[in-house]
Amino acid sequence: MQVRVLPFGILKDWLGSSAVTVELAEGDSVAHLLEQVAKGLPERGAFLRAIAVSVNAEYATAEHALHDGDEVGLLPPVSGGSSHPTESSNEDSDLVVALTREVIESDRLVAAAKQGEDGAVVVFDGIVRNHSRGRQTLYLDYEAYEEMAVRQMRDLARQARQKFGVRHVTLVHRLGRLDIGETSVLIVVASAHRAQAFDASRWLIDTLKKTVPIWKKETFADGAVWAPGEPFPASLTVDAPEVPDGA
Repeated sequence: MQVRVLPFGILKDWLGSSAVTVELAEGDSVAHLLEQVAKGLPERGAFLRAIAVSVNAEYATAEHALHDGDEVGLLPPVSGGSSHPTESSNEDSDLVVALTREVIESDRLVAAAKQGEDGAVVVFDGIVRNHSRGRQTLYLDYEAYEEMAVRQMRDLARQARQKFGVRHVTLVHRLGRLDIGETSVLIVVASAHRAQAFDASRWLIDTLKKTVPIWKKETFADGAVWAPGEPFPASLTVDAPEVPDGA
């Protein structure tokens, strides 16, 4: 059988391709696929043991059985031209979730989130700064596993409403090239009470940066690197097998 493998972030640089087809035996697991990947990157074994894997845009375990035509994402720790808004329904009428390559219109989105029953609107506006780790930043490039990222963002917004009892969540992330001072991620939480809005906003950005498959490449005055992402929660990582030196 054949599965389509999509590496993201720094893994795309190491594997030299944005997508590759791999031959496996019917019913082989994610672990079998990772064995093949690890053999091609013996010096990266420690890093591979910290990645997560998706199958058809859903997080998967090492034991997950693969089938012909599956799409497997290799996801390094995340650092996170048309938009991809969520589909609205009555249940989700107070959720706005999107990836976009256009400038995020923060003022318009904040104004649109407000309703008469709200006592507080908390805004997190993540912007591109001109330095990082002692180096001058020129610009950033963001990429995502877009189908999966939108799905994960929508799920986070729903969880925030249920977990904190807030009325409305806006969650928008930029992709592509961003200049200094531009908004990379905007979170707007509207609620009857400020405490819930603050708590939901903090939880959303912290969880997004650990679980949503979005990666950041930083270009400095003296070079470019993929930003080191925050570690995945242990429940999402898939340990790659050890590969002996010289394999």
